[in-house]
Amino acid sequence: MISAAARDALQTWLDHQRALNGAAENTITAYQGDVTEFLAFMTLHHSAHQGLGALSKITISDMRAWMAQTRASGDVGPRSMARKLSAVKAFYRWLAEREGFEPTAVLSTRSPKFTKKLPRPLAIDAARDLIDCVEVQSATPWVAARDVAVLTLLWGCGLRISEALGLKGADVPLPNALRIIGKGGKERVVPVLPAARQAVDAYLRACPHGQAPDAPLFRAIRGGALSPRAIQQVMANARMQLGLPATATPHAMRHSFATHLLDAGGDLRAIQELLGHASLSTTQAYTAVDTVRLMEVYNRAHPKA
Repeated sequence: MISAAARDALQTWLDHQRALNGAAENTITAYQGDVTEFLAFMTLHHSAHQGLGALSKITISDMRAWMAQTRASGDVGPRSMARKLSAVKAFYRWLAEREGFEPTAVLSTRSPKFTKKLPRPLAIDAARDLIDCVEVQSATPWVAARDVAVLTLLWGCGLRISEALGLKGADVPLPNALRIIGKGGKERVVPVLPAARQAVDAYLRACPHGQAPDAPLFRAIRGGALSPRAIQQVMANARMQLGLPATATPHAMRHSFATHLLDAGGDLRAIQELLGHASLSTTQAYTAVDTVRLMEVYNRAHPKA
């Protein structure tokens, strides 16, 4: 069992992350799980409750034991291990400052190396085919119009699915530019293409549920808020019909927005702002995608003898 002091410290840190750093609930849940697992391991590892005093004495050997046990206990790859270690380090950095101890042993622990996955965008024709397929998928016309509108916003505005489904009745009719609050409370302004505005307008004309200003823009069958899972299933059905890979997800439409802008000569800094990336390095992944595609074209044109 985790000590009461450690549990209270963790909860205070999570509240701090939520209130002051604007961390999303999914992030809070992941932090809580990762740090709780770490604290539980240290309790068993030392056969004693890890109060704040004991936590301040964690050694490099303790950290190595935790990482080895975590890697051996299940399907935890280098990427997941790096995420868990990052959560523990963030907690310890805060705890050390609050309690006045030296957290070097924890903060100096090296993260496992892993190859970053490149975004998997869709070709322009594939993105169009997906939207066309979704348009005829549902037997209920307003549901089909809704699904088309959501996917058009993901592709045409580069929205995350949570951002698109977070729109309210007060946001329509859509303006020429939308003010979006993204991850970490980061605000950005994205232009709304005529195609996206027209798709949303078509959905609104067909939707049988009223549009109160504080109500969700996109509704489920019974009028409640539309869930991301519903759109993921719509995409899964469409990609099966079209023979597209499993990487053709709602988030791939956002990737496609960025890649197609880059292909058209878009500025990397501008694309960073439109996507709401905190770091340019995140956006630079799309240049790697462009390079990979260029080499594929080159190899097809110049096959090896």
